[in-house]
Amino acid sequence: MEQYKQEFIEFMVDSDVLRFGEFTLKSGRKSPFFMNAGLYVTGQQLTKLGEYYAKAIHDNYGDDFDVLFGPAYKGIPLSVATVMAFHKLYGKEIRYCSNRKEAKDHGDAGILLGSPIKDGDKVVIIEDVTTSGKSIEETFPIIQAQGDVEIKGLMVSLNRMERGKGEKSALVEIQEKYGFPANAIVSMADVVEHLYNKEVNGKVVIDDKIKAAIDEYYKQYGASDCQ
Repeated sequence: MEQYKQEFIEFMVDSDVLRFGEFTLKSGRKSPFFMNAGLYVTGQQLTKLGEYYAKAIHDNYGDDFDVLFGPAYKGIPLSVATVMAFHKLYGKEIRYCSNRKEAKDHGDAGILLGSPIKDGDKVVIIEDVTTSGKSIEETFPIIQAQGDVEIKGLMVSLNRMERGKGEKSALVEIQEKYGFPANAIVSMADVVEHLYNKEVNGKVVIDDKIKAAIDEYYKQYGASDCQ
């Protein structure tokens, strides 16, 4: 596993963004882990987060794209932090864009925030995590409506590796439905591999009990493409 991926896993734990225990998800599933990207709140955290996303995007999609689109609301700070990091790391100017939840009818009117998207633009979409693909359902038509645009792919921070609407993972379902690649900085398999029986800040994050709960969760809810 690449060094930056190992660092990112520990960064999620340090930032209290990735937690282990017992959590009830929106879907009603009881999960032994939970990720909340809304807890990245400081300047240092957002700077580092942007760099991890930028490295993963560069690894998967290169730098031949023009716009980084972050669906509202959590995608807004993600897209801003990542275009700043992309410029710092790779010297490439990428424009950020997000959608508004409610269209604005005065000032800079319209549905978009940040850069306009125009004919010929190549776009990468950035999200925190996707379990159902709902935000892509909402934003894909908005991006397409801006003109003749190529979507290069989607990048999320964590692949939860669980079933989406069918038997496959949400990322694979998105890829099959919309025809563009969908990737994550790390997967839960990477997380378990890196953290199992390992101390972070003097504490073992995934011990035998949590590992057994994660294994049991995937027996029930694991995606067929992640077995």
